[in-house]
Amino acid sequence: MTVWYASALILSIAVFAVVLYFSRRSATYQDLDRRIQSEADLTAGILAESYHARGVLVEKDTAGRPVLTPEVAAVLEVVPDYLLVTSRDGRLLFASPDARALTFAEFEQLNAIARPPIAGGGASHLPGRFRIEPNGPTMHYIVRAAPDAGDQFGAIFAGANTRTAELRLEQLLLTIVIAFFVGVVPAILVGGWIAGRALEPVDRMITEVREITDGRSLHRRLAVPMERDELGRLAETLNQMMTRLERSFSALRRFTADASHELKTPLTVVRAGVERAITRPDMPPETLAALEETLQEVNRMTELLESLLTLARADEGRADLHRESVDLRDIIAEAGETGELLAEHAGVGIDIRLPSEPLVLPVDRSRIRQLALNLIENAVKYTPRGGQVSVELGTNDGRAVFTVADTGIGIAPGDLPHVFDRFWRADSARTRTSERAGTGLGLAICKWIAEAHGGTIEVQSRPGRGTTFTVGLPRG
Repeated sequence: MTVWYASALILSIAVFAVVLYFSRRSATYQDLDRRIQSEADLTAGILAESYHARGVLVEKDTAGRPVLTPEVAAVLEVVPDYLLVTSRDGRLLFASPDARALTFAEFEQLNAIARPPIAGGGASHLPGRFRIEPNGPTMHYIVRAAPDAGDQFGAIFAGANTRTAELRLEQLLLTIVIAFFVGVVPAILVGGWIAGRALEPVDRMITEVREITDGRSLHRRLAVPMERDELGRLAETLNQMMTRLERSFSALRRFTADASHELKTPLTVVRAGVERAITRPDMPPETLAALEETLQEVNRMTELLESLLTLARADEGRADLHRESVDLRDIIAEAGETGELLAEHAGVGIDIRLPSEPLVLPVDRSRIRQLALNLIENAVKYTPRGGQVSVELGTNDGRAVFTVADTGIGIAPGDLPHVFDRFWRADSARTRTSERAGTGLGLAICKWIAEAHGGTIEVQSRPGRGTTFTVGLPRG
């Protein structure tokens, strides 16, 4: 808002300055025309009055040229700007000091305008604009007759340089600069302060809403201002919306938790029955193959229900962490042993690097092991045969850092923002094998475990060059 208002103010001042410049220039040109008109009329009046008092106003100079008498010429010397007086036959009788200061070529240009007599000897006025070439000044001029001064005079030329009437560009720029620092800068500062004060409640509201958008803080509400204005109505509307969202989220979480819990028992019964049937020695091979496939799907469904139940409890805040001080090297080594078995079966190499010094942190041992094992399993799953998986534990900036890198086919840039989303899975063609595609909840659980411990989890990947997951956990 401040930028827009400041831009509008600056534009208004600029437009005002341009309009002022041209209006002032037009006004000064009109003043200039009135001035030279007055000078021409004054000269005609002086000549007429002198003619009635003296009769003869023209005499010969030493060179035999007609000129005004010294008394009349002395009176006209005080007339400013450019003034010429010519005779009936076009000869010059008088030139003002400004006119005499011109060069011969410039003076002749002025004299050529004033030389032709005005037909009829009347009081005609011939205004105009003329530039003395090649680089002389531009002037406004007027040519008029002096009929009351007898038949000795042909025309009176009065002109003035337009430069004396123009508002110079540097003056305009100086005025704009002064107006900017005197008017615009304080206006911007005051406008920014007013806009900041006016939008401060909106900024607080944005901060509060941003803190609520994680889905686990929907019980919080915005503070409703005492004033019943637009911001108060907006806060009430947002609170009502969050109330509806909280109810919907709560119902969804309860359904997920209840469904997961209720389905565990029948699945356990089905799995037990299938396992007993498999152990029968008289089982036909085709039936045995079907039961083994059924058992795999039951195990997969059981794993899915366990993951759903874990996330549902986490969303409700009932997934407590049982923290204890443990050496992370033991947890990573334990997960690494399982990873080595998986890698050996998949034909993938695995390298586990642990620090020589103990790295003790207050964590939930089982959850951190689950996080590490999920990342290692994913790395093995998405690495083709003959590839390599690297597991490393270390410290950085006072944090414990656990990385799992693979040389697999990587993740497309468009998929990276979604790898931690629930039920998101890459295309099955990207896995090493589609026999066990996964549930799409493993990385979501990893993200929850890392954040529940006050840590972070990040992913970097390039298609065809592998993927690296980095987990950072605070040491305190």
